[in-house]
Amino acid sequence: MMLFTDLKKMRSVALAGAMAVAATAAMLPVQPAMAQTRTLPDFTDLVEQVGPSVVNIRTLEKAAARPENGMDEEMLEFFRRFGMPIPNNPNAPRQAPRPPRQAPDEEQPRGVGSGFILSADGLIMTNAHVVEGADEVIVTLTDKREFKAKIIGSDKRTDVAVVRIEATGLPAVKMGDVGRLKVGEWVMAIGSPFGLENTVTAGIVSAKQRDTGEYLPFIQTDVAINPGNSGGPLINMRGEVVGINSQIYSRSGGFMGISFAIPIDEATRVSEQLRTVGRVSRGRIGVQIDQVTKDVAESIGLGKPQGALVRGVEAGSPAEKAGVEAGDIVVKFDGKAIDRFSDLPRMVGNTKPGTKSALTVFRRGSTKDLTVVIAEIEAEKPTAKAVDKEDKPKATPGGQLLGLAISDLTDVQKKELKLKGGVRVDAATDGAARAGVREGDVIVAIANTEVASVKEFEAAVAKVDKSKPINVLFRRGEWASYALIRPSK
Repeated sequence: MMLFTDLKKMRSVALAGAMAVAATAAMLPVQPAMAQTRTLPDFTDLVEQVGPSVVNIRTLEKAAARPENGMDEEMLEFFRRFGMPIPNNPNAPRQAPRPPRQAPDEEQPRGVGSGFILSADGLIMTNAHVVEGADEVIVTLTDKREFKAKIIGSDKRTDVAVVRIEATGLPAVKMGDVGRLKVGEWVMAIGSPFGLENTVTAGIVSAKQRDTGEYLPFIQTDVAINPGNSGGPLINMRGEVVGINSQIYSRSGGFMGISFAIPIDEATRVSEQLRTVGRVSRGRIGVQIDQVTKDVAESIGLGKPQGALVRGVEAGSPAEKAGVEAGDIVVKFDGKAIDRFSDLPRMVGNTKPGTKSALTVFRRGSTKDLTVVIAEIEAEKPTAKAVDKEDKPKATPGGQLLGLAISDLTDVQKKELKLKGGVRVDAATDGAARAGVREGDVIVAIANTEVASVKEFEAAVAKVDKSKPINVLFRRGEWASYALIRPSK
């Protein structure tokens, strides 16, 4: 009898234990799901916090007529900025009837972009390409108030511009620390894609220090950025601005999950110079550089591929005076290691002209310390709105028609640019300047026809319809872009 009772108790205890284990097991799948839900970001508070500081920017310019292809300027910005050929088929279907042609000197919409408020008294930051060439800049706040803005300064190299509106008590953004930004971190963008004001998109930081061949190491994200988002802020989860949305990488012109933002610390440094002196002062030492390959690094005893290979030294330049020689590899600048060759122009460019800086070079198996006095890069000359005939560049007939003075590339230039051909822009005025083409660019195609020389350039221009805008494919450094140039009458 006692044995039966004990067995009964044991069964009761076992049953209770099994039920407890089952209950615990049933609860286990719920916990990861709850944890996963808690990690998903909620952007509503950020939108309420930062949204009022983001503005819509419209630009106007005086022109004789609208584009002949019947496309509005926002769509043309789409093609120009993100590398799509400009359709010029007059029989192509259109979403809306062609607008009437404007009378000469009548202001017409030129472009649309975004910006954000830097200070309560009306300073606003945006992209340089958003306001470039504009006769009038209109800023619209989230409360629908509109102001005419004055361009304080613009820097093409970093694509940063500062404008001011006459207003007070505006909600300014908070600046973040790019150094704390991590790959994989959630970020948000607010802007006006295709003119749709206060549109919010979100994603993660895909990469930092992304090299584009210019002065800035971009922040790469997968945040959806489209034409009109340009100049808007990239915001971290603390509601701080960490970048300015500037461009995307795309083969079709559509968003492909690769967007680039200008780091806000670099943009702030530029904006401070624009606000104080109206331009950006950059340093130079006068060297032509290239990357150091793995094979070269191993063969000369450098070990790993690092630094900047000096391919040439300008006569009379600070580098020549400091004793830099062709074949040197600059491995440090002011004690900071140069991991990639593109780091050197950024470091030098950010150094105040007149500063004495230390260079460490690797030369024939050993390192050598040199002292160089930084010189100043010649400031970019502003493009005039109207150019008298005598001021126009002396150009070939086709070049004159587009506002271009061009020349054939030398063999050295072709090798440096890794191009088989093309024509170098020696000067850009009129339609070419308004389209964003500038001195030093290399034109490789006209109206989808490759051009390897001035002769081929002239032949291509001769065949195009002069009554329509002409699409021009050009290289600037390692990057290619399209411009839509309206031929002069």
